Amino acid sequence: MEPSADTHSKPVDIYRDTWVRFLGYANEVGEAFRALVPVGAVWASYGIATTYVTADAIDKGRKAAAAHGERPGKAVCVCVAVVDTFVWQALASVAVPGFTINRVCAASHFLLSRTTRWPLPVRKWTTTAIGLSTIPFIITPIDRSVDLLLDSSLRKLYSEGEKED
Repeated sequence: MEPSADTHSKPVDIYRDTWVRFLGYANEVGEAFRALVPVGAVWASYGIATTYVTADAIDKGRKAAAAHGERPGKAVCVCVAVVDTFVWQALASVAVPGFTINRVCAASHFLLSRTTRWPLPVRKWTTTAIGLSTIPFIITPIDRSVDLLLDSSLRKLYSEGEKED
């Protein structure tokens, strides 16, 4: 019997390849609902997203440690994996999209209040709908922008360290 294609595929990364990835978007959903929920709920959504980011960084550090074995430089390799993952995820999953959705919702609410006579609850729900519908469109541009930012800054430090080894 021939082995299936699945036996040769990459192992599943629960933080990138499963529903767990959506926990990184919790703060974006929280920001979209800011007009409708207590501010504590928005902050809780940031707590969920930050927990996701931290768990992913720890996971990547453990994987780097396992892959590096007992070779010299293991601590540096693990540190780079943790820092790179944490900084990337903190920017791409929490800070930049949270700010973006916050500003989209604030602008939407402002424009709706200036251009419509809709009742406040309708404006708030419309603002939330606009914020939620924005999320899928901002993910890829933000991810690519954070990659470019890190490639031109922090990751240059890592590559300089590798050249010295």
